[in-house]
Amino acid sequence: MTETVRDTQAEIIDGLQQLLKKPATLEPSTNIVRDLQLDSLAVMDFIMSLEDRFEIVIPLDRVAEVETLGDLARVVDQLRGRN
Repeated sequence: MTETVRDTQAEIIDGLQQLLKKPATLEPSTNIVRDLQLDSLAVMDFIMSLEDRFEIVIPLDRVAEVETLGDLARVVDQLRGRN
């Protein structure tokens, strides 16, 4: 895993910790829907906040590929041209 992906993961985890109402252990292998029990509206709100934070647009077909925080970090880095 590259340093940029780790940096992106750290920023994503920071954003998720602010979103979650309860403490959670967040790791690259954390499944966003199953482990964090986020509904589709919460996931889309979080995706929109990431788009603002990283100044990117995440197409819905790319969102559909994402299951874990690690997947999300890789997609964000690819869209930022950092891979």
